[in-house]
Amino acid sequence: MDPKSVEFTADNPLHILGFLFEEVTATRVSGRLTVTEKCCQPFKVLHGGVSALIAEGLASLGAGVASGYKRVAGVHLSIHHIRPAALGESVFAESFPVSVGKNIQVWEVRLWKTKEQEKTKMISTSRVTLLSGLPVPDHAKDSLDHLKKFVSKL
Repeated sequence: MDPKSVEFTADNPLHILGFLFEEVTATRVSGRLTVTEKCCQPFKVLHGGVSALIAEGLASLGAGVASGYKRVAGVHLSIHHIRPAALGESVFAESFPVSVGKNIQVWEVRLWKTKEQEKTKMISTSRVTLLSGLPVPDHAKDSLDHLKKFVSKL
């Protein structure tokens, strides 16, 4: 399956921005994004809201897997923007759990500038708190199968 295809996405907003996942497990979620016009603010740097979107997306996916593919919901996001990433630069994002409980999970998310696939300078750091183990509504039951299929293809 082509990782750029619509069928190969677990997060549509991130997919639209060009984010590509590399790893999705219960202990780590990572991926990459090239800063394009779609994700820049007027001064041609990565929009802080996009950094927050990446943080929420990665933490939610990891928490979903860690909860045994139950529904999760973010309840708090705290982000520190450290330095900009300019138009055309590559960004690597990684997240990992700080605490995984039955009902609450906390995930750390870090965004880095990269050069030749190596992390160079941190762009932002975030903490995301999520409720976990929530029931999946009937209209979204197929989303669990889609998520499991996505994770198995990475």
